[in-house]
Amino acid sequence: MRADNSRHIIAAARQRRELTRAKAIRALRTLDASGAPVTFETVARAAEVSRSWLYAQPDIRAEIERLRAVHHRAPATPLPARQRASEASLLRRLEAASQRNKHLAAENRLLREQLALALGEARRPNTSKESK
Repeated sequence: MRADNSRHIIAAARQRRELTRAKAIRALRTLDASGAPVTFETVARAAEVSRSWLYAQPDIRAEIERLRAVHHRAPATPLPARQRASEASLLRRLEAASQRNKHLAAENRLLREQLALALGEARRPNTSKESK
């Protein structure tokens, strides 16, 4: 009669399952940390597992769905609070841009007037050449 080796097969299957879970969790954390979209497809590709396997893991599935929802609500490139401009700073920048626009509009108006005068002078017949 053959020896019962099922405990070895069970242990190998358990180890394979834990390694696969670890790969999936590592891929999930890496994608989240890099700001990449977290979807079943991206996690499956990064962890080299099937999407159906991910769907069958309740905890991993819940985390993917949670992160997917968070990334859909968040801006594409979230900035830390210390790097975001304050409302007062944005208002000052807007005021400065408005002032610059007014200055450039006045300068354009002056340049158009000067151009019109120069073109008018160029069209006027030259009397000094005609009198000779």
